[in-house]
Amino acid sequence: MTDDQEDPGTLASAPASDEAAAGSAGSGAPEPGKAARAAKTKKKSFGRELLTIVVAAAVLTLLVKAFVIQVYRIPSASMENTLQIGDRVLVNKVVYHVRGIARGDVVVFSGQDSWGPDAPPPSGNPVVRVFDDVLSGLGLHSDQTYYIKRVIGLPGDHVACCTDGKVTVNGVPLNEGQYLFPGNPPSTFKFQAVVPPGHLWVMGDHRSDSDDSRYHPDAPGGGAIPENQVVGRAFLIVWPPSQLRDLPIPTTFQQAALHAGAAGAAVLNVGGPALAAGVLAVPVLLLRRGRRR
Repeated sequence: MTDDQEDPGTLASAPASDEAAAGSAGSGAPEPGKAARAAKTKKKSFGRELLTIVVAAAVLTLLVKAFVIQVYRIPSASMENTLQIGDRVLVNKVVYHVRGIARGDVVVFSGQDSWGPDAPPPSGNPVVRVFDDVLSGLGLHSDQTYYIKRVIGLPGDHVACCTDGKVTVNGVPLNEGQYLFPGNPPSTFKFQAVVPPGHLWVMGDHRSDSDDSRYHPDAPGGGAIPENQVVGRAFLIVWPPSQLRDLPIPTTFQQAALHAGAAGAAVLNVGGPALAAGVLAVPVLLLRRGRRR
């Protein structure tokens, strides 16, 4: 730029006194102490926000695990080939608050009051007892043994084997080829039972390698397990990736003859991933509404 041109970054007014110019320059520059304090405050604010997010995520995860969905690992071959050893399944804990347990559901249940072993008695120390109850409620600790099987009979059902080589429920034969382990018969021995009120008759898909209702005739319920010990319905295999798929109710359990005046609830297309997604969406919607406000 030439000497005759004005600098566009400065004011066009006449220069003021030296004192005024010095004062103006001093007020425009940030004080080093103030800038350092601002940076420190900003770091603290970020740290608090990050801690809040981490704590909120942890609490939400615990709540989801305790009341909505929990992951279970398959420890045995009793449900092959539907479930393999080491598979991880998602278990929906709220679906049975919406509908009844259905024949054909794959359920996780506690051996308490049926096959055992029963959990030890609670501690005599009230503080320890409360602490154990909290951890158990959050799914972080349990003294109970859990099983996973397929529901065959509902309360009041007459379950028997074998008619023409098939398991029957209230006289209706089940075509179990959709889920039964290849080469396995429906049962290696005959049995029949009427499922007591409030109980379920459950069996593994790998019948020759499944310790199920058939093998506990002397247990409470005659081998059937209490409905109130069911944790939830296994609806999705999430690990390993090669096994990723849902666990629908086999078509044989949807025979009209099974539901014609039979005990238990009819099969409904309620729950599973759709219900879980709806429940999980609630906290997100509330968070968004809070931000708008």
